[in-house]
Amino acid sequence: MQVDDALLTRLEKLSFLKISDDKRAEIVEQLSEIVSFVDNLSELNTDNVDDKFAMNDESTFLREDIPLCDKQVNDAILKNAPLSADHFFIVPKIIE
Repeated sequence: MQVDDALLTRLEKLSFLKISDDKRAEIVEQLSEIVSFVDNLSELNTDNVDDKFAMNDESTFLREDIPLCDKQVNDAILKNAPLSADHFFIVPKIIE
């Protein structure tokens, strides 16, 4: 896959980002390196590798799920918020 200015423009539109003109060439170069690296991974021969080579039979340790609400921590966090009410952050609506 070739990363060019047209692809970068499409990625800008999809990600809702604006890339300045002086950074475009640098970002195209970096993205090209990333895609090239990923293409190298597809060349690896994994025919004789077991699907579960990194897994073991031991399960993950689980802890008991105990609800906990520390009002002091909540108040300390909300104290730094520009707007809050009823122990919640107030933010602008972003979905219509």
